[in-house]
Formats: sequence, structure tokens, C-alpha cells
Amino acid sequence: MRGGIPNRQHGGMTTAITAPRRLERRREWLAPAGLIVLSLVPIVAGASRVTQLAAGTTVTEANARFFESPIPVVVHIVGSSVFLLLGALQFAPSLRRRRWHRLAGRIVVPAGLLSALSAIWMTLFYELPASVTGPGLSILRIILGAAMAAAIVAAVLAIRRRDIPTHSAWMTRAYAIGLGAGTQVLTFLPFTLLIGTPSRVMHTVLMAAGWAINLAVAEVVIRRRARTVPRPSGRSAAASADLS
Repeated sequence: MRGGIPNRQHGGMTTAITAPRRLERRREWLAPAGLIVLSLVPIVAGASRVTQLAAGTTVTEANARFFESPIPVVVHIVGSSVFLLLGALQFAPSLRRRRWHRLAGRIVVPAGLLSALSAIWMTLFYELPASVTGPGLSILRIILGAAMAAAIVAAVLAIRRRDIPTHSAWMTRAYAIGLGAGTQVLTFLPFTLLIGTPSRVMHTVLMAAGWAINLAVAEVVIRRRARTVPRPSGRSAAASADLS
């Protein structure tokens, strides 16, 4: 009894401590996993587009612009895919506390800029068929592309001055814009199933709704994070930045 009971008690205490930790670790991966699943929509669509370009699929009115000028769309697809996948992992708290977060960030930043700037280029110089655009949508794409690039630059400037909360907030906003194509499937699908093909005006509304939903969720996340994580200052901020 002298050797057995304390060991069983100690084992029970260890199990009681580790079980919540395991549950917490699983929960922290819910958000990154959900973002990756949502990202698969534009990533798979982009991979299909690259395959068509490589295989020389029949040129139609819907894809002619890509064959006439393939580099911008390929840059956009690659940049967006890297930005969305690696960016999703940046939301895992355990990874943010490791060197991996900072190393991955050095890839996420240029990938996000390529995604945003190529989107602006395609909007300005591609001849968009009526089926993929609507009134005011081109202006909205340019504004959001510029906002995404500006948010990434603001995030980089913030981390250079060791302002981690501001850095995190701006990268979250940039990611919300970049993930618009994934959420837009969720706005288009119910409308198309229940009502049918949207008009050009409704096309713009549904596209805008996808971005609006993402940005609204991003602001909620940013504000929750601000309430739960105190803003570091001085030496503690520098130490936190080194871990990021």
C-alpha cells in the first residue's frame, strides 16, 4: 500500500492535468482547420485553372483572358494559395509562440502582396465577361486589393516596432480579404439553389457579402483578442516579438 496508493494518486492527478491540455490543444486547431477547409475552395479552383492553362484547354469567352495573359493569374493563384494555407496556420496559438510563426510570416507576407497586387492588375487589364462581374464590382475589387496590400504593409511596420497586437490585427484583416473567394461560395450557393443564377447587380451584392462577412468576423476576433491578451510593453514586447 505504501508504494502503490501514492503512485495511483499521482497518476490520477497527472491524467486530470493532461486531459484539459489535450482538449485545449484540439480546440486551438479548430479555427485553422476551418480556415484551411474554406481555403480549399479557391485553391482547388486555382489548381484547375493552372491545369487548363498547362494542358491547353479549348479557349472560350470565359477563359480567353487567362490564355492571352497567363502570368498574372498564375501569380495570383500561387500567391493566394500560399497565403491562405500558411496564413491559416498562423492562427494556431501554439505556433505563434514558436520560431515557426516568424519564419512562415516571411513567406506569408510576399505571398499576400502578390495575391493582392495581381488581383488589382487582373481587374484593371483583363477584359472581364459579364458572367463574372457586375456594377461597381471592379471598383470594389481594386479597393479591397489595395486595402489587403496596405494591411499587410501596416502589419510589417507594426512588427518592426514590436507592436504585436497591431501586427496581428492588420494581418487578420488582410487574411479576411484574401479569403473572400472561399466565403463567396457560401453566399452564392444558397442563392443559386433557391432562386437561380443571380443578376449582375445581385452578383455584385453576393460578392460584396462574402468580403463583408469575413471582415466582420475579423473585427470580432481582433476585439476578443484585445480583451483577453494585454498589450505588452517595453522589454516584454521585445521578448514576445522574438517568439513571433
